Amino acid sequence: MSSLAATTFRWKKWRLDLPGQVPLQACRRSPDEHNDVQKKTFTKWINARFSKSGKPPISDMFSDLKDGRKLLDLLEGLTGTSLPKERGSTRVHALNNVNRVLQVLHQNNVDLVNIGGTDIVDGNPKLTLGLLWSIILHWQVKDVMKDIMSDLQQTNSEKILLSWVRQTTRPYSQVNVLNFTTSWTDGLAFNAVLHRHKPDLFSWDRVVKMSPIERLEHAFSKAHTYLGIEKLLDPEDVAVHLPDKKSIIMYLTSLFEVLPQQVTIDAIREVETLPRKYKKECEEEEIHIQSAVLAEEGQSPRAETPSTVTEVDMDLDSYQIALEEVLTWLLSAEDTFQEQDDISDDVEEVKEQFATHETFMMELTAHQSSVGSVLQAGNQLMTQGTLSEEEEFEIQEQMTLLNARWEALRVESMERQSRLHDALMELQKKQLQQLSSWLALTEERIQKMESLPLGDDLPSLQKLLQEHKSLQNDLEAEQVKVNSLTHMVVIVDENSGESATALLEDQLQKLGERWTAVCRWTEERWNRLQEISILWQELLEEQCLLEAWLTEKEEALNKVQTSNFKDQKELSVSVRRLAILKEDMEMKRQTLDQLSEIGQDVGQLLSNPKASKKMNSDSEELTQRWDSLVQRLEDSSNQVTQAVAKLGMSQIPQKDLLETVHVREQGMVKKPKQELPPPPPPKKRQIHVDVEAKKKFDAISTELLNWILKSKTAIQNTEMKEYKKSQETSGM
Repeated sequence: MSSLAATTFRWKKWRLDLPGQVPLQACRRSPDEHNDVQKKTFTKWINARFSKSGKPPISDMFSDLKDGRKLLDLLEGLTGTSLPKERGSTRVHALNNVNRVLQVLHQNNVDLVNIGGTDIVDGNPKLTLGLLWSIILHWQVKDVMKDIMSDLQQTNSEKILLSWVRQTTRPYSQVNVLNFTTSWTDGLAFNAVLHRHKPDLFSWDRVVKMSPIERLEHAFSKAHTYLGIEKLLDPEDVAVHLPDKKSIIMYLTSLFEVLPQQVTIDAIREVETLPRKYKKECEEEEIHIQSAVLAEEGQSPRAETPSTVTEVDMDLDSYQIALEEVLTWLLSAEDTFQEQDDISDDVEEVKEQFATHETFMMELTAHQSSVGSVLQAGNQLMTQGTLSEEEEFEIQEQMTLLNARWEALRVESMERQSRLHDALMELQKKQLQQLSSWLALTEERIQKMESLPLGDDLPSLQKLLQEHKSLQNDLEAEQVKVNSLTHMVVIVDENSGESATALLEDQLQKLGERWTAVCRWTEERWNRLQEISILWQELLEEQCLLEAWLTEKEEALNKVQTSNFKDQKELSVSVRRLAILKEDMEMKRQTLDQLSEIGQDVGQLLSNPKASKKMNSDSEELTQRWDSLVQRLEDSSNQVTQAVAKLGMSQIPQKDLLETVHVREQGMVKKPKQELPPPPPPKKRQIHVDVEAKKKFDAISTELLNWILKSKTAIQNTEMKEYKKSQETSGM
């Protein structure tokens, strides 16, 4: 059961007026290339965590994480707490698991940008990678570096990590680490980090002579063998024009965790002024320009502009190199923008499109200073007067074209953002209207269900259970739409302010209260129907068993001989059978009382006079049969007692008397409350009977009669109580 709330985005219009651009001849990269590398690297990281906790590995990250269970397993290991998981296979179960993941991340202060449960359940590649990177950044990167960041009073983990790498590799003249991308492609930097702290592991001179692929494989193998670092990276994924930044940061953090972590303030200050100035040795004085340092934050699916663009020397060659780097990025950005799909008419797809475009806009903002630096360098070159007329003309054309393409991309991006916003708000408005209409119909449906009495009999009740199950299925289907509404997107621009969300939040709150009420009523009524069904089924089953038992005892009593005994053996058999019946009925008496109590409980839960009347009638019928059986047992006992007096105790052999006493001796009262008249004087040739055996036989008959009288009285009292209760019920 989800509460409804809106996710608010600050939408700020931005603009950068720049002069120029030229056509660019550069290799184009697949937009999915970095995603593939991240998927591979993140999968290895997850499996390394699972291996330590004894959990099975994953094979396809996007599909294996969709139901949320593997994500909860991962968070259990990271947080050290047990997290419950729903084991069902429906989409609702998966959404509940993923929503629990998002809740745990929120509780641990993990920042998530526009990632919802449906994104993960649907297997959205970019947002799944974004979720995993947020987890890795929090527990793998920031958690590992939190102590040194605290000591140095720094908040930027990337700055600390880059400072550590540069400080570690400073003695190696072949290594100059400026970033987390291009500086690592030749494999020298990885080997330098290892060699600085573990110089006995290998020869540096031998590494220098290797190819980039060989160096990378060498570094990863040594780190795995001697430091226990998982091979998160593959050499062929790093030895490229622009490797994946996040994957390299992950691997470097693993090295940082196990190697000495000395970082000085001077090293940090040096990083803050990167990139290093490239000095041109010539007779003229060096002239440098300072440009803004690019922030390497955000979750861009493409590579950032290489850090060498952020500061260029005042010479034509450096300008051309910087221009090429900026144009490489701009061309990739143009391609990415063109590859975006047309705006969908499905609200979840539009949310995804909006989030994707929002990330794209953030990337444009992050790179605008790089474009400005190149244009500033071009302008400064032209004002120096050291260029030929042809060179000045070429630079002017380049700057004009760069500015035109940049401005066109900016304007088109803003227009798409506006269209996405309008489409998303309209679709979400329809969603709210549809939910409100659905709730109105469901509330009316509930009112009708409440107005009808519960079932007159068990089949009717079971039919109600099926109807209620249908309502539950409808709720489950609607839950998917409600989950979508829990991640509504509201864009607030600079002019609208906070008041723009007030009306929507009020509407969401009211819908949320109605949804909660419907879910609560459905759950409570289901529990009530289930309880009644179980009790009623138990009542009917026990009544059937008691009826069968009464039939059996009635037939057994019919077979008891009560007169015309030929000899003492027949008499002893009858006495024994009556005693057995007496004991059986004593044991069964509790069942009759329990059935009466269950019937009363079912009647109270049902609140159905017709059904209650039927249950009372069935109970009364059983009570009457019981009463009749007790009365018949009393009559049979009296007849047997009279037959004993007529036949005379002297005619019963001592052996038979003792056997009868022995069979029913346990549970009997040794001393009868009332002695029967003594038998007539013995006739001639009669066998002498032991006096003690005779007394015990008399006790059997007397105790049997006393029990029958007690049973009859108890039944009458029970009938009186039930009669009073029925009168009270009818009076209500």
